Amino acid sequence: MKNNWSENEAKKYIKKYRKLGHSEDMALRVYTTRLLGRNPELVLHGGGNTSVKTKIKDIDGKYYDVLCVKGSGWDMAEIEPAGLPAVKLNPLLSMKKKKTLSDYDMVAFQKKNLIDTKSPNPSVETFLHAFLPFKFVDHTHSDAIMKITNRPNGEMLSKKIFGKKTAIVPYVMPGFKLAQKINEVYSKNPNINCLILLNHGIFTFADNAKDAYSLMIKYISDAEKTLTKLKKKKIKQIKKTKFNFSTADIAPILRGLLSEKNDNKFILNFKKNSKLDYFINGKDINRYSNEGTATPDHVIRVKPFPLVISPKVNCTLDEFKNLAEKKFKEYRKKYKKYFESNKKKTKEKKVMLDTSPRVILIQNFGLFTVGDTLKAAKIAGDLTQTNANVISSVEETSRYKFLSKKDLFDVEYWSLEQAKLNKAKKELQGNVVVITGSTGEIGKATYKLFKKYGAEVVLLDINKSKINDLQTKISDLCIHCDVTSKQSVKKAFSKILEIYGGVDILISNAGTAIGGSIAEVNDEILRKSFEDNFFSHQNCASEAVKIMKKQNINGCLLFNISKQSVNPGKNFGPYGLPKSALLNLCKQYAVDYGHLGIRSNGVNADRIRSGLLNDKMIKQRAKAREVTTDQYMSGNLLLSEVKADDVAKAFYHLAISKKSTGAVLTVDGGNIAASLR
Repeated sequence: MKNNWSENEAKKYIKKYRKLGHSEDMALRVYTTRLLGRNPELVLHGGGNTSVKTKIKDIDGKYYDVLCVKGSGWDMAEIEPAGLPAVKLNPLLSMKKKKTLSDYDMVAFQKKNLIDTKSPNPSVETFLHAFLPFKFVDHTHSDAIMKITNRPNGEMLSKKIFGKKTAIVPYVMPGFKLAQKINEVYSKNPNINCLILLNHGIFTFADNAKDAYSLMIKYISDAEKTLTKLKKKKIKQIKKTKFNFSTADIAPILRGLLSEKNDNKFILNFKKNSKLDYFINGKDINRYSNEGTATPDHVIRVKPFPLVISPKVNCTLDEFKNLAEKKFKEYRKKYKKYFESNKKKTKEKKVMLDTSPRVILIQNFGLFTVGDTLKAAKIAGDLTQTNANVISSVEETSRYKFLSKKDLFDVEYWSLEQAKLNKAKKELQGNVVVITGSTGEIGKATYKLFKKYGAEVVLLDINKSKINDLQTKISDLCIHCDVTSKQSVKKAFSKILEIYGGVDILISNAGTAIGGSIAEVNDEILRKSFEDNFFSHQNCASEAVKIMKKQNINGCLLFNISKQSVNPGKNFGPYGLPKSALLNLCKQYAVDYGHLGIRSNGVNADRIRSGLLNDKMIKQRAKAREVTTDQYMSGNLLLSEVKADDVAKAFYHLAISKKSTGAVLTVDGGNIAASLR
């Protein structure tokens, strides 16, 4: 492994953070923490931690010896001084001789001794860092170390590789007990500069940042060299075959099976590459994938074992669905058995988490990973990639062996780890929302509101430059799509299914405002308006319903109709006629698919400043009504202009109104002529 330490970079960090009021110790701690955190073979998604012992002035004006240690929720790759909360060191050291300390008391004690009580919670391994009498302590979950330790002769092989300066420590669950164990180990051998924690990771330590980091790279390089020398034998593979179904075909089926209750929805992300294929298509996948993760903390994201599905050659989509249903039932039964057998072995009362898998391995196809957000699903994918790489490497030279299921259970149901995940769910978390006409004012306002309530939102728009520009500003998926083209719509939804696994809410918002006297309007213009303002909605709704039917976990269609559908405006027939048809389309979907739990509702808005109703259009409509532009925009019973945000709120309320279908919500400030009868 390459040592990326740079004296020039270190000096830049010192200069930068001094200007911000931080010490050289903190600057170097940030620098080497980032060096470690930016290497995915060392650190992934919260794994690992670092610390530095230094002095900091408290509000009483006195300087205190402190341990600045990685805080909960911070990413080592992008850490800042705020992510290394300072804990008073002497109180931590005073606990060396204490025999027991509950997790609750440990966290409370650490928080009590923070210099800044608003800091994030210090790492669960804070006491371990404190008890090692070195200025800089580094900890990673190195892939290479796991490839050495996660095998039957892991301890013996580790002793052979790492030498007298390293202590090999049997697995102990992180927390105060592990800190005590490390204190005991170090007391017996104070000449060590490295700890290899079997089935867990590696610690290196020194009195300067460069040495602690360099030791980490050295020991990992030693492990890597040994791995290259071990005699290898490729994992036996199943016979290759291809299926007549795509990711878009099976993702909604799997996503529906994940939800034990219709309101408990997950995001399902697809991933495929040669290393994953090698792991997934092994003949012994059911054995080695069931042995556990590469390092214990992965289990809170991916569960102790995956769901494996092995479709037969020439498997049809219907046969796959039946097989998947069977395998999901078996998985849930297996998980319940795992929970029941292990909860009896613990003193604390445990409540079973959901029984849905977080990793689905489909042989000869690929990997689906699961989360209540896209971010969580992708994290599960990254961790599974690491697990696959580590397990495959061990299987080529030995037989993968990890911790007992009880050890994994203790981590999965560890209150300190679950607290990181069990934040209050937002109203629409787990829901996939698709918005058409998304670059307009209504589209943008709707996007912001649905994101606020936790939804995963996909934005579609025909304006390529606008949608591409939007993609540079937000992380959510933006797709160039012509909603008047069935092929373009199908392509867009296929992409959505690969990334999110399904669709829950369609906000069919796209349209164009076309005017003209109805007897004089050109047929081509009228037909184009029907394509833009009626058939585009049908294209998207039809595709969404196909997906919702496969998922079988309800769904919601929301149409941006218009007050024109019931209250035509003068010289606006080309726009109003397809909108009248759209109103009936909305109701027809409610009638045809209500029995499947698919709701269909609409919003009748009027006079919203947007891409459709721009300044030019406002002037034209005001002229047609023989009023001023201000009078036109506030020409309603409330004498108040209606805005895009008001339409977005209407969409949201219809989305969460579980018992409303075939409903049309008027958002026009009050227009009796446009009210529904």
